[in-house]
Amino acid sequence: MSAVLIDVLTAILVLAGATMCLAAGIGLNRFPDVLSRLHAATKPQILGLMAVTADVAINNFSVGTVTLSIAIVVFQALTAPMAAHLVGRAAYATEHLRPDLLIVDELKDRRAAR
Repeated sequence: MSAVLIDVLTAILVLAGATMCLAAGIGLNRFPDVLSRLHAATKPQILGLMAVTADVAINNFSVGTVTLSIAIVVFQALTAPMAAHLVGRAAYATEHLRPDLLIVDELKDRRAAR
């Protein structure tokens, strides 16, 4: 690839990653409860990470770099939703959420039985 094309692609990917990270940060500050903040923290963050690691793989194209970039994205994509789920369950169990924002509360009966 030409140097100009790589520079343009780098600018696009880094700006996309930075925009996603900015969106995650703004969402963490603006959303009202833990469950909404978890959504803001996990969704754009993984997309931003994917953009930045794709940029690293393109700029340092080798088997090792591409493999490491793929491994980073895969492990982050596997662990971020599980961690968010556990934080959400802990927030629900300790009642650190706003019940008026829940559309469907599937755990309500289970919590009442305790």
